Amino acid sequence: MRHLMSPLDFSIEELDKLFDLAADIEANPAKYAHACAGKKLATCFYEPSTRTRLSFESAMYNLGGNVLGFSDAGSSSAAKGESVSDTIRMISCYADICAMRHHKEGAPMVAATKSSIPVINAGDGGHQHPTQTLTDLLTIRSIKGRLNNFTIGLCGDLKFGRTAHSLIHALSRYANIRFIFISPEELKVPEYITEMLREENIPFEEVTKLESVMPELDILYMTRVQRERFFNEEDYVRLKDFYILNKEKMELAKDDMIILHPLPRVNEISVEVDDDPRARYFQQVQYGVYVRMALLLTLLEIEV
Repeated sequence: MRHLMSPLDFSIEELDKLFDLAADIEANPAKYAHACAGKKLATCFYEPSTRTRLSFESAMYNLGGNVLGFSDAGSSSAAKGESVSDTIRMISCYADICAMRHHKEGAPMVAATKSSIPVINAGDGGHQHPTQTLTDLLTIRSIKGRLNNFTIGLCGDLKFGRTAHSLIHALSRYANIRFIFISPEELKVPEYITEMLREENIPFEEVTKLESVMPELDILYMTRVQRERFFNEEDYVRLKDFYILNKEKMELAKDDMIILHPLPRVNEISVEVDDDPRARYFQQVQYGVYVRMALLLTLLEIEV
């Protein structure tokens, strides 16, 4: 039995196999329509989510399986004080696989140590979000045709943004990747990440102005400033509109640059950018369903 806690849990070769499976699912959906018949996915979401939870549910339904679970801690026995360890033991009696989102870093890992079914980390605090990273990698590979030899700019909340942290770690294993981190001083990427990049001799730079680096980027990964991660409202209000991507800034970008965003969007991408062919964040959502379908099949060890 295998779990997914981090995007690094899969080797490069295993990721290639996973993405090939996702591509086949995209091309031949009918072939997989009953692959998980009789299987149940438990979605244990202790923290609000729309995209991730619905993407997992859509993935399982597309495979012919069923879904059960809860969408916030208040509607679970956590409200009565039940531990994550006890919850997963109970869930293991009902389902074949579990996707867990939790506000505490490491909670899905604790669940995995006590579970008798595969556990997928669907986001833990400001730490990791591996299935979003798999979505990002599949999107880049599908559109760009490769996962190496490009410059990627990550913009916005790089301090608390678990999607950015996971993506940096994942891309650091591929050849000739250059990172540009674009953030206000207060939301800089954590030191442990920049230390890792230095140790691996992976090029990166940190800037505060998006316009200054737009012409260099092959990929721009926008993130929102996350209200729920701030300790006070004053800091959030001061920083929430620090970056707004609009048509004027897009004129500085390469013709084949792509814009990604893990969503939800607040103000950081103007709606006028949505019609630009380089805006790929809604297409990214669809790739999220394909890669989660592939992941469910892989962890359940189902071959079609």
